[in-house]
Amino acid sequence: MHRDKHLIKYTLKGLYAIADAEVIGSKQGSKHCSKQIAQQVTNAIKGGAALIQYRNKNGSETQRKQDAQILLELCQSHNVPFIINDDVELAHSLGCDGVHLGKDDMLIRKAREIMGAGSIIGASCYDSFQNALRAQQSGADYVAFGCFFPSKTKPSAIPAQIELLHSAKPHVYVPIVAIGGITHENARTLINAGADMLAIVGGLFNQENIEVAAQHYARLF
Repeated sequence: MHRDKHLIKYTLKGLYAIADAEVIGSKQGSKHCSKQIAQQVTNAIKGGAALIQYRNKNGSETQRKQDAQILLELCQSHNVPFIINDDVELAHSLGCDGVHLGKDDMLIRKAREIMGAGSIIGASCYDSFQNALRAQQSGADYVAFGCFFPSKTKPSAIPAQIELLHSAKPHVYVPIVAIGGITHENARTLINAGADMLAIVGGLFNQENIEVAAQHYARLF
């Protein structure tokens, strides 16, 4: 299933900022606040983030909807695509630009039926080249490999080898995302190996100056 990529109005290349509610909340050291998340994401966008994902595994439905609505409006005002992790129903109901799906989430084809042809649907492929081939055949708009380096955000994540990017690049026609423990020091290696986007959580939102951190990543592209 090779979809027409002109259906997507955004270019999927560059810094992919993942706004994880737990990571941002732990940095703030206070009760969850949508305004705090919005400020952090604003700083990431100012620094050059090309795609924003909202991830909140443990928040209430009300909290998740409130966060997502605020971030969606923020991203729209900056013309940056905004997607939600896992929750297809929430993304569709708010009119978000897309969703990111893991192995235990909704099937890509089903998500496409709900979200529509022009939406962004990304798929976690972990350390598997075959998963990436299946994802793009099912209509994914990007595939994500990782964890490439030790990650404090997901310490038990499946490790992936950089050689996977070299091997996948000639066969995967959708953008390739690298994730997992990425820092300013090791980021260039992943780009040189074939990554079109770098998905950053702690390396961005755990930094003292998020805007400057984002600039360092964005300039690599």
